[in-house]
Amino acid sequence: MADDIPAGRVMVALGGNAISPPGEASTAEAEQETVAKAMVAIADLIVDGWRLVLTHGNGPQVGQLMVQNEMASAFVPPMPLHFCVAQTQATIGFAICNTLEYHLAQRGSDLSVVPIVSRVLVDADDPDWDDPSKPIGSYLSDEVEARRRMERTGQVWKSFGDKGWRRVVPSPEPKALLDGYTLGMLLEAGAVVVVNGGGGIPMVRRDGQLQGVEAVVDKDLSAALVANRIGAAELVILTDVQGVALHYGTPRQEWLGEVAVADLRRLHAEGHFAAGSMGPKVEAACRFVEQSGGTAVIAALDDIGDAVRGRTGTRIRP
Repeated sequence: MADDIPAGRVMVALGGNAISPPGEASTAEAEQETVAKAMVAIADLIVDGWRLVLTHGNGPQVGQLMVQNEMASAFVPPMPLHFCVAQTQATIGFAICNTLEYHLAQRGSDLSVVPIVSRVLVDADDPDWDDPSKPIGSYLSDEVEARRRMERTGQVWKSFGDKGWRRVVPSPEPKALLDGYTLGMLLEAGAVVVVNGGGGIPMVRRDGQLQGVEAVVDKDLSAALVANRIGAAELVILTDVQGVALHYGTPRQEWLGEVAVADLRRLHAEGHFAAGSMGPKVEAACRFVEQSGGTAVIAALDDIGDAVRGRTGTRIRP
């Protein structure tokens, strides 16, 4: 993509692991500092005329809340998973709002930044209910303890080889944005909106009523859904690596620059991108490009400005 600002909006998805990198202290202060660094680049783009809509991941943050649930369960009732998604939406949205408004004001802009605690509709018959696939929380090295938790709580734990055992939960497909009307009003009013954090609070409709469910929606697939809903010209997925690579982590590793969506689909089908890491990002980027005719970019969080301008990362075109 050229440096020219597109006529449509740009959907920017900040990865949860990029906000709270693996192996680093996941404190409130550390996360706020990482968010603040990202918002400097976001503010620069906005004052330069880019019409951005933001979303974010929350995997590490939800995992941390689940650990707190476990440790405090003898004293306070544990909160269900969709409550944890809502809580992390609010806390990360607050951090983005606080820092982005400050950096916009420093640049002479009085735009409002509005985080929406937002919901997404999922299918009660999604196949992932029967075969949970989304890892959350910390690893357990003790198989006996993992099996004890499964028997005691009904949770599902799976072995991840040398890393140990980890809890997995359903990750049903996002079907519809449930707060699209509110999003549209805010965008029409000129606000910078943070929406569908963590993929959105997963909801099913039973007997005409919406109910939260014990699941986590993939943030990138949900970002593609929102991007198409708002007519975005570009979807930018920011993560903790510089882009999409073939043979990642091996001596044959090869970073992809610009690639046609059909070629990326073929590589995905050949098994190049792991389901638990780059796979959903590649799938989300392909869906957006195929459905919108726009461009998708997968890049590192530190490269926000260049990623949005199409100068870095993996760029997926029609």
